[in-house]
Amino acid sequence: MNYLKEAVILFLGLYLILLCRRVSGVQISGKRVVNLGHRQSKWSPLMQTSANLSDITSITSFFEFRTFDPEGAIFYGDTKDGQDWFVLSLRDGIPEMQIGKADILVSVKGGHKLNDGAWHLLELRSEGKFVVLEVNNKAELVVGLHSKLAEEELTGKIRLAVGGMLVDKQKLFHPFQPEMDACIRGGHWLNLSTPWDTDSTWEPQPCFSEIKRGSYFPGTGVAVFNTSDLPGLKTEEAGITVEIFGSWTGTALSLQSTGFQYILDGLAVELDGHKDVKEVHLGLKEGSETVDLPREPATLTFTILKHSLVVNSKSELETESLDFFTMWKKGMLLTFGGMPGDSEATKSTHHLRGCLEKILVQGQVIDLDRALYKHTAVSSHSCPTEAMNELT
Repeated sequence: MNYLKEAVILFLGLYLILLCRRVSGVQISGKRVVNLGHRQSKWSPLMQTSANLSDITSITSFFEFRTFDPEGAIFYGDTKDGQDWFVLSLRDGIPEMQIGKADILVSVKGGHKLNDGAWHLLELRSEGKFVVLEVNNKAELVVGLHSKLAEEELTGKIRLAVGGMLVDKQKLFHPFQPEMDACIRGGHWLNLSTPWDTDSTWEPQPCFSEIKRGSYFPGTGVAVFNTSDLPGLKTEEAGITVEIFGSWTGTALSLQSTGFQYILDGLAVELDGHKDVKEVHLGLKEGSETVDLPREPATLTFTILKHSLVVNSKSELETESLDFFTMWKKGMLLTFGGMPGDSEATKSTHHLRGCLEKILVQGQVIDLDRALYKHTAVSSHSCPTEAMNELT
């Protein structure tokens, strides 16, 4: 079994183990500051609660919300064990509501973009046959529903969830990517005051008082892509280019395939069991979690040619025995922030700490939410500013 398959199986195995460990037991206040971006499962909510419909006296929920993420799940609710449901999400930064009720499936998108990094007050309420979304005390979306089926008196429970859904994604009228790098605070959920359930795998991550656009690596964790899922070769002369913009210390990226690994920190290249180690600092510094972020932004351009690898226009590896274009197309592991796995080389790697303002592959922006694997400590769309103060 080659290196790529082993690594993919390792990540999927860890992912399944974490899913199987989901056990309710951690409870938190619905009013607290919560980071939605750090959870193990794409679709499972970060937090959820339920109540008897007979106990519901308010049909309004409101909370503050902040993000730079253009797409993801925010708030979900259902009755009848998921037969009737709604979900509020972002698409292209714009609010979108999808509702499933009896014989009706509705998807409505509209209003101003919310992924500007500012706090917005969101309010959802029911007005008879209408569901209303207000943003900053102004109605942005009003969705009306009418079914020819006879209305039944609602009994049983209502379920609420944040950061995911409690019904199968196949029920969606308009599918979306659920991961949401965002923070919420000051939630008032109907008239409920009971704690919300998370699970035993949830580890609270900070919401910083001030944020900027980018992908934040705190000194632990990586984001891994299969190159076969990324933009490919256009011309042999230009090759395949990976560009990174930002301020960071430690390992920017690594590239692995069968019998081959490449680490950009200092630089380590391993070919057929023979290790050639070079130091390539590129204006960057080796670092750890205790090292301050670099003050000056850096730009890294990593170009893959047919038989060579080039860093910032300087050739660092040439080999006629490998065809990097073919390897890229078939699938290598391109890892940002360190090396995947638990090998000795991985343990000795300085994980990236800092903010990658933008990652481009062949000129296209790469979204870490689309990674084959992303550590829960890595933020896909937001970085703390220099002060790095946490909200309480």
